[in-house]
Amino acid sequence: MSSSSAPGVDASTSPPVAKRSVGDLARAAVSGWLGTALEFMDFQLYSLAAALVFSQIFFAGGDAAMAVVLAMATYGVGYVARPVGAFFFARIGDKIGRKQVLFYTILLMGAATTLIGVLPTYEQVGILAPILLVILRLAQGFGAGAEISGAGVMLAEYAPDNRRGVVASLVALGTNCGTLFASGIWAILLAVMMESDVIAWGWRIPFIGSAVIMLFALWVRFNLKESPVFEERTDVVDGKALSRAELQKVATETNDIRTLESLQKKPLKAVLVSFFLRFGQAGNSGLVQTYLISFITITLAISKEVGPEIVIVSSLIGFITIPLVGFLGDKFGRRRMYIVMSALSLLLIVPTLLLINSREVGWIFVGYALIHNISVLGLASMENISIPEIFGARNRYTLTAVVREIAAIIATGIGPVVAAAWVAAATGSIVPIMVLMGIFTASALVAAIVAPEWTGRDLTDPRAAM
Repeated sequence: MSSSSAPGVDASTSPPVAKRSVGDLARAAVSGWLGTALEFMDFQLYSLAAALVFSQIFFAGGDAAMAVVLAMATYGVGYVARPVGAFFFARIGDKIGRKQVLFYTILLMGAATTLIGVLPTYEQVGILAPILLVILRLAQGFGAGAEISGAGVMLAEYAPDNRRGVVASLVALGTNCGTLFASGIWAILLAVMMESDVIAWGWRIPFIGSAVIMLFALWVRFNLKESPVFEERTDVVDGKALSRAELQKVATETNDIRTLESLQKKPLKAVLVSFFLRFGQAGNSGLVQTYLISFITITLAISKEVGPEIVIVSSLIGFITIPLVGFLGDKFGRRRMYIVMSALSLLLIVPTLLLINSREVGWIFVGYALIHNISVLGLASMENISIPEIFGARNRYTLTAVVREIAAIIATGIGPVVAAAWVAAATGSIVPIMVLMGIFTASALVAAIVAPEWTGRDLTDPRAAM
């Protein structure tokens, strides 16, 4: 239902949403899952490679600590291109539909990832090696900027109103599957190959192999129907959105109060709430899934096999956490679940990171699984449906993508670099990670507290939820 009532055009006179079969919903779900799985497989492939081998392959010649900082900085470079790609592709998605855009984003993102696997190393071509890596990371980020947002928007607009959280949790499960697949490949490589062979050529295998998933995802998306909500938007004529001036004229002539309000009122509160919800989850993700693996491997001097193994175990637990949180969000409201999960995350930061800092492998597994599932996967399950729900129909894709990616470039792109430099300056202390995670988590908690409930609102409404 709509988040607020208004005179003029209301839910009863809104156009009926185009019907989609169970098969259509299944294809949309698989499409979203595959694209997000590929994006996060790319994410985790690079994260683990940066932590385990890239500092030696692409940034040779300096001391070990500085090489790690440079590897993490190159990881962050991908996030520079993401807001640009988000704005570019998402605006097209709001104008002509989601389907075409999602086809091109996965093609660009997947091709860049595959090409990383054939790059020359620093030893072979010197400074050209990290330059080429940066270029591909920029291309990867440009495509990825609108990928997960588009998948979330598509599933939100396909799903039944009272099951949006469960259906959209498939997007978050895609992140989990991608993380798990990448970690599994790395674990196998490190188990069956000599470390020297992994560094020499084995690291290329997962990047080149990602092309198989990309091709399958392209085939699924080629056969996908357009979002039913997009097709039934009142500002879409012959498959293309009206310009602002055209829409203003039509809305005035038809006394379409909802559209007129959406044109007059800037969704500032919706943008700020969505930004800080994303900022909290994205910051935790960058620290836990990227930097913490490097911290465990290099700073704590734990065997390289442990990093991928703990990510695998925690990701397997996530197959329960993610849909459960999605279900609870549908049942009790996403705002309430954000408050519960963020508060729990704040309470767990210090004890879980102390467990990791103990250097006892068993406790490292326990600490990592707890903080990863609560602070990263649990929040991601709600985020993927919450932000599309918060924004109005007319610019949902653009605002969702841009807000997500700007928050990500600040939190996830910069967070691991700040953590690496701060921990190095603090001679290996884990306290900087605790402080940064506390800041990120508190931002999501405050945003949820000040927001009105947005769960289950009418997605054909052009107005924002707040």
